[in-house]
Amino acid sequence: MDAKRQGKTPAKQAPERDRRRWPREANNEAAPLLAPALEPLPFSTLELAPEDQFAAWQAYMAPLVEVRLPDGQSLDDGFPADHTAWNLGGMLIVQQHAPAHSYIRSAAKLRSSSIDHWYIVLPRTGRSWTEVDRRVAENQPGKFEIRSLGYPFRGRVTDSESLFLYLPRDLFADAASTLDAKNNSILSGNFANLLVDYVNSIEARLRSLTAEDLPRIVHATRSMIIACLAPPAEHAAAAEQLAGVALMERARRYVQNNLDAARLTPDSMCRALGVSRSRLYQLFEPSGGVLHYIQSRRLLAAHVALSDPADSRRIVEIAEAFGFSSAANFSRAFSKEFGYSPREGRISVVLPRPANSVSHAGHEKASSFEGWLKSLGN
Repeated sequence: MDAKRQGKTPAKQAPERDRRRWPREANNEAAPLLAPALEPLPFSTLELAPEDQFAAWQAYMAPLVEVRLPDGQSLDDGFPADHTAWNLGGMLIVQQHAPAHSYIRSAAKLRSSSIDHWYIVLPRTGRSWTEVDRRVAENQPGKFEIRSLGYPFRGRVTDSESLFLYLPRDLFADAASTLDAKNNSILSGNFANLLVDYVNSIEARLRSLTAEDLPRIVHATRSMIIACLAPPAEHAAAAEQLAGVALMERARRYVQNNLDAARLTPDSMCRALGVSRSRLYQLFEPSGGVLHYIQSRRLLAAHVALSDPADSRRIVEIAEAFGFSSAANFSRAFSKEFGYSPREGRISVVLPRPANSVSHAGHEKASSFEGWLKSLGN
């Protein structure tokens, strides 16, 4: 009573005033940790007999390049190599070690392949020499090199450890002319050095990244690559180049939106886009031709349907829905594209889901690096 008369607050009420002044204890608790989203896809020749190692590496790299041993080296010498891939949905990161070899991505391989991504190499050790259109890029440790899988190239590399980034062409739709102008070049300058530091930090955190991190990382990587390639003075591309990029994107969207159309043909595309056949063929030449591009997209869409447990349609119905006139034609084309039959594809569910359907429980369950490459960007 005396304390109240004197205007004093009893000691037992002090904690109440503290609670009003500061956040409650429960609000200071850390948010629950999210589960890591990525699982690596490893491949190694180390456990094979030395004489079998190079053949295994050749088969594994076949979707990308043909590889050969250096002159004078025998299969019996062995080829101890390893390759670990990480699928971020909109980008693949690969950690690779391989002995000296040569490589070639020929025009013939381009015609038979639906893979036309950009890729960037960061050597940790070793050196490489790669030729595109008679121009050779020589790379060394700590330097990024950018190259398109949509153009032929050949080269050789010494024993090396490298980091590879594979990024879908559509990711750079608004900067296609800038990237094409820098194909097979070494990135340099402050932005390139920042990109090296940034990618190194991503690599160090691959095992702890969450599903929410992945699209932001892909977007940030894209922005930094463009910053490396396009100084302010080059941002204003010529009107003709911009028109070509915009037309190509319209063409790609038209194909994607009409995969189930009965009459998706070069003629229907010319009418829809308002271009000549020669202009259309010129646009799709780096992708192996317009018909090859349409078939590859239809096969990929069919594969997604076959891999969907909720899609109960018969294989022949899915084939017809995506423009294949007979089950036999579809089966042959599907087997050539993916290396297994439609029935096997339905059973095994080889391809991963696109990036926007990433789950915490299992981001990618593909058993094939080739499957990851073919589904990247789709």
